Amino acid sequence: MEFHPLTPDRWADFEALFGARGAYSGCWCMWWRLKRKVFESQQGDGNRAAMKAIVDSGQVPGILGYDEGQAVGWCSVAPREDYPSLNRSPVLKRIDDQPVWSIVCFFVARSHRRRGVIETLIRGGIDHVASRGGSIVEAYPSVPKSRNAPPTTSFMGLPDVFTRVGFRECAAPSASKRILRYEIR
Repeated sequence: MEFHPLTPDRWADFEALFGARGAYSGCWCMWWRLKRKVFESQQGDGNRAAMKAIVDSGQVPGILGYDEGQAVGWCSVAPREDYPSLNRSPVLKRIDDQPVWSIVCFFVARSHRRRGVIETLIRGGIDHVASRGGSIVEAYPSVPKSRNAPPTTSFMGLPDVFTRVGFRECAAPSASKRILRYEIR
């Protein structure tokens, strides 16, 4: 796979990957960027327009993973400050004052699921952060209740995938969530 930041020239690839439904029921990867009321009121086209505005502003909200020239995976990775809902979350609040980049979401094309794409996207996300001068990548995976977690409960990843890449657990703020970090050397 190869990776590219989501920039205006790659917007069509992002739209094609997310499809008419906007990935998970019109999310368009805006869940952690908006207040819940705003997110719900603009679910679908409104969230798509909000993400497009972010991309058009020059901000990079994440990376696309490509297989043979087609976008098949998405990793939302940006400075934690770009995700204000994380700071409002009683479970995922900051654990210290270190400047971190956060991985908050994945989306993989149905044709490429269960093929290790998320692990590859994590590695691409780390490289993206390093290229932008970041030194700590933080993730907030869900602890699965069963072996086959559906995409809607595992969109933030699963702990074992992150630990295979080299993340270490820093906090277990609830039975279902973990906070893990990777330090770039």
